[in-house]
This record gives sequence, C-alpha cells and structure tokens, in this order.
Amino acid sequence: MCGIIGAIGYPNAADALLQGLRRLEYRGYDSAGIAVSTKTGFDVRRAVGKLNALAEVISTSPLKGNTGIGHTRWATHGGVKIENAHPILAQDRVAVVHNGIIENHRTLRKSLEAKGCKFTSDTDTEVLAHLFVDAMDNTDNLHDATAKVLGQIEGAYAFVIMTTDYPDQLAIARQASPLAVGLTDEAIFVGSDAIAMGDVTQKIIFLKDGDYGTISHDHVHLSDSDGQTVNREVVVVAASPGLVSKEGYHHFMEKEIHEQPDAVLHTLSAMTDSNGGFHLPQFIDFTKLTAMAYLAAGTSFHAGLIGRYWMEQLADLPVVTEIASEFRYRHPSLRQISLALGISQSGESLDTLMALRYMAEKGVNTAALVNVDTSTMARESGLHLITRAGPEIGVASTKSYMAQMTVLLILAVVAGHQRGIIPDQRRQEIEAMLSSLPRLLGESMACSDTIKPMVARLAKAKSCLYLGRGTLYPLALEGALKLKELSYIHAEGYAGGEMKHGPIALIEEGLPVVAILADDEHLGKMISNVVEAKARGADILLVATDSAARQVVEESPELAEMVVTVPDCDPLLAPLLLSLPIQFLAYFTAVHKGTDVDQPRNLAKSVTVE
Repeated sequence: MCGIIGAIGYPNAADALLQGLRRLEYRGYDSAGIAVSTKTGFDVRRAVGKLNALAEVISTSPLKGNTGIGHTRWATHGGVKIENAHPILAQDRVAVVHNGIIENHRTLRKSLEAKGCKFTSDTDTEVLAHLFVDAMDNTDNLHDATAKVLGQIEGAYAFVIMTTDYPDQLAIARQASPLAVGLTDEAIFVGSDAIAMGDVTQKIIFLKDGDYGTISHDHVHLSDSDGQTVNREVVVVAASPGLVSKEGYHHFMEKEIHEQPDAVLHTLSAMTDSNGGFHLPQFIDFTKLTAMAYLAAGTSFHAGLIGRYWMEQLADLPVVTEIASEFRYRHPSLRQISLALGISQSGESLDTLMALRYMAEKGVNTAALVNVDTSTMARESGLHLITRAGPEIGVASTKSYMAQMTVLLILAVVAGHQRGIIPDQRRQEIEAMLSSLPRLLGESMACSDTIKPMVARLAKAKSCLYLGRGTLYPLALEGALKLKELSYIHAEGYAGGEMKHGPIALIEEGLPVVAILADDEHLGKMISNVVEAKARGADILLVATDSAARQVVEESPELAEMVVTVPDCDPLLAPLLLSLPIQFLAYFTAVHKGTDVDQPRNLAKSVTVE
C-alpha cells in the first residue's frame, strides 16, 4: 500500500510534493522519499518512518527544482530500511516511484543481473528502474521506452518515472492500481488519487487500466493498452476529492467496483511480510482453536459463508457462519467455539456488535474484521484485522466485500499452515496466486462490456434465480441480494443441488436464471442443474471462468442465452473474480431501470439499530 505524487514544471516542486504526500500518508507510513531533477542529475531525500521524518530531513537539507517525484511506502517486497524507500534509482539515470506488485520481478531480476545490472534494494520496484535504462538505450523516445517496459512486466501497478535522458518529461502508467493527472496553468501533476493534488488543482484526468504515456509541463500524451493515442476526459473534482468525488464515474458504486483491484492490493500489502509471505498483524495460534464462529450481516455474512468453506477446506478447522441478528437470540451452544470473528465494513453494525459482546460475556475470545480501525468493534474486540478498502460511499458493498474475502482467504491459509494441513509449497503457491489477484481483477473488468446486452432482458423480469455450488453458492446469495437491493427485482440464490428439492417449481418460461460456474469439482453437476432449468423454459445467463464456459458450450451449445466470462484461475480465487460480473449485472440493471444506485430505497450504509 503506497502513495505516489509527481510534478513537472512547478516552482519549488518539493514543497508541493511533500504536501501531496501528507494527503497520501494514509496509504503508507513505513518510509517516504522525494527526488527532484537538477542540472547534474537527481537530488534525493529519503527517510524511514512516518512522513515527519522525511520533512525533518528536507528541512535540514532542502531540495530545489521544478520537477520531482515522491512516495510514501507500505513495505511489501523488501523490509523497512532506507535502501528500500522510494524513489528507487538505477545507474543515476532513472528514478521511479511505484505502487503495486511486479509479479515476475524475480525472473526479470535474474535476467538483468546476468546483463551486469547491480541492485541496491530488495524491492520489486528496482526491476522497473533497470528495465527503463535498458529500454531507453534501445528506443528513440520516452513514450516508446515505456511501452517496451510494459511489454516485459506482469502485475498490478501504477508508476511514475523520472530520467536524466529526458529531463523535461515524466513517464507514467497504470494497471489495476489508480493513477491520476492534475492540470494547472503552469505545471502538470500526477498522483495516486485526486486528493493528493487537492491543494494545487481540481482539474483531473483519471487514467484507465492499461493507459501509459508521458507528461511535460504543458502536455499529456497518453496511449491505451493497444498503443493507440487516447484523450481522456478532464474532470473537475470537488475540494475534497478523495471523499466526495465520483472521479468521472456515473455513481460511487461504479467507481468502487473499479477500485477493487487497488483495495485488494492494499489489503494484501498490509498482510504481507518483507519476504512476500503472509503474516497476521495480530497473531492467532490456530493450533489451539477447536472451532470458530463468523458473525455478520448482509453482504458481510456472504463473505463469511465463503470464508467458512476456505477455513474448513484449508485448515480442517470447523466454522459456523451465523446471521448476527439471529445468533444470540437462539441461545446457541458455545462449547466448542474458541474464537468469534465479527465481520463488518463499518465496524458499527449493531447486530454484529451485540453478537460479539454476547460471545465475550460467555467467555469466548473475540476478533473483528473491519474496514475502520477506530470502530467500536475494533476497539472492543480482543484483536482486529483491517481491510484496506478505503472509504466506501455506495450503500451496496463492493470493494469492502472483496477485501473481506481476501483477508478470510489469507486467514485460512495461515491457519492451514500452522495446523500442518497446508505444506510449505502449497502455501507458497497460494501466496503467489493471491499476489496476482489485483491483476486478474483488473483483467476481469472487461466483462462489463459483455454484461450490458443482458441488462434489458433482466430489467423486465419480475423474479430471478441465482445458482452456484461450493464457494459459488454464497456468491449466488450475494448476487441475488445485489439485484434485490439495487433494482428492486425479486431474486433468490440457491445451491444448485437444491433445485430438485423445491426451487425448480418456480421455473417457468422466460424466468432468468443466473448460473455461476468455475472449472472445479462441481462443474459437471452444475451443468446438469442448469440443463434442468433450461428444459423448463428458463433463460440461462451464464457467469463463468473461461474454461468452465468452454466446457458448457462444448457439452450444450444451446444452453445459455448469454455468457459472461472472467479469466481462468485456481478454484480458490473463483468467488473473488466472479464477484465482478455479479456486481456489474446488478449495477447496470439498476441504471437501466433508473433506480437510485448509490442510495437504494429503505437502505442505510451502516445499520446501527436492531
């Protein structure tokens, strides 16, 4: 979790950069740094610790220049030490600030070292710096050098590059991690988000995934992922853009759906040690637990249901997932429960808070998984885990839900490893998979274009069924909830195997059935369940991973009226990737119907009454 700021053509750039970093400090406070361009190269100041440490260094030894880049860091690859603080330099020709994960950095590093490159940090970021040196030696301009580097890296990232070869330009790029350009009459800025530039401008260009290019003091040259020149809209944001601006999106919910790769990236960063392995900020000894309870409401309850599958599968640790409002009133048996985890975006949902208090009164240890570390649940629980989703304005939870699932999967992996269920190699495989999740989520955003043709058909429906098996059954529940709360269409989620036990009686000609499939052990049976629905007149809307969709088409070419896919992935990640089309489907249907997307009728963001 890191914050980026850059400026070109601004008098006393370091002052503006430091102010921008203060606005970004919530993104990381392990270390910080600023570099400015001078006639003789780069002048760099870095410090370990919070931003005040950097401010003291600059106060003692000021920076002068009208072009510079700055960064505030949350350590992931490489520990907290001055060598790993950004900006990272290579051969005194390139300085880089970077947010994200370069997934293939180890392979690239070995290749660069074989060419004679000397690395001075433990970061994946330094790979970028050396790649730019090499690219500039083999291209004629900074824009083409940037394209060459992007062709070599994999991952989710946002970066700004300053070079001595092209001192009048900065190179920029984003993929599944936000980056924005700020315009003024005399200079151009770039930052992780609009709030970073709130002191100097409200005229913002928000880059889209795959965008890259160069900026000078009076010009922005952007290309898309296909290398085609693009002109992105200039948006005038409010004075407190990070909190109140839709940043060019039509609704907060749409913006927050698109923020999910970054929310996951930040959440992963907060739970990753300097060697790239998972760690829990507050230690839990899972070997001493006999069973857990997940307590939640609404969307958080569905995250808990998915988390139960993971914990029992990966750690052989029994979990009960309970609707918080029902839990304490049924006077449950707590004999085996040794830890209760409350799951809540706000940390203030009264039903969940009261369920946690009930557990504490009964002598059960409590924990909270929340998005607000100052919330009541966080303060009252024995320990708490934080999602790093950032403020969520839309009532229908999206990025908080995604971040909750990310933490619950990490929790299950750590538990399984501690309990001897997951060997070292499998843990490392899952850690590698999760590091690729922000990129996969970014790639999955493309499904939004495929979904739009479904919307007109679904918007006319009076009822809809969602079907899934395994971890995709709770996702079916979540999909039905999203459609209900946003578009006011009656919808129900069912386990595919339950169709013959009642729900199949509801199917009539034209009833939309959203079938959610992944290439897992349930696929064959799910296809049979969907065929049964089709035979009774249902309109099948298939939401699936690529390989699962191919198998459906091969077995039953006429089965689905419409198909939406996300990239193939390990079944563990399927409920996360497949959440995106489920969210988009509800969102676009609501927009089509003209409902209030961000504030659906009768609903509140945080329910603080029973």
